[in-house]
Amino acid sequence: MTTRPAVHLAVPVDDLDAARRFYGGVLGLREGRSTGHWVDWDLHGHQLVTHVVAGGPAAAGTSSVDGHAVPVPHFGLLLSTGEFHELADRLRAAGTEFVIEPYRRFPGEPAEQWTMFLYDPAGNALEFKAFLDESKIFTP
Repeated sequence: MTTRPAVHLAVPVDDLDAARRFYGGVLGLREGRSTGHWVDWDLHGHQLVTHVVAGGPAAAGTSSVDGHAVPVPHFGLLLSTGEFHELADRLRAAGTEFVIEPYRRFPGEPAEQWTMFLYDPAGNALEFKAFLDESKIFTP
């Protein structure tokens, strides 16, 4: 773990075995502590916890971004461009159905980035992105 704070995020799932196959198998996250009702995941140094909740997550709404209906709420990671494309290839190989296929967003603008959206098996929306220039993440 680095000296900067890490995020803790708990999300609802309806099937821990499916969560293990997705988060551990497809995304390749290291599993930490667990019980019969929750699993801790190492999300690149951040603590993601999948908790069994009857019915799973509530349905997401959408927000229009760059001409796409982006699911809200969502969470994910900012990756390097290489890591982004590696993950996109791994997701495709696993037969993942994307909500928004990997593509380059805001070309030529300071916030130019690669992005993709998908749902986990319980219906939690995830976004993974990679800024072409990471120093521009918060540039207006």
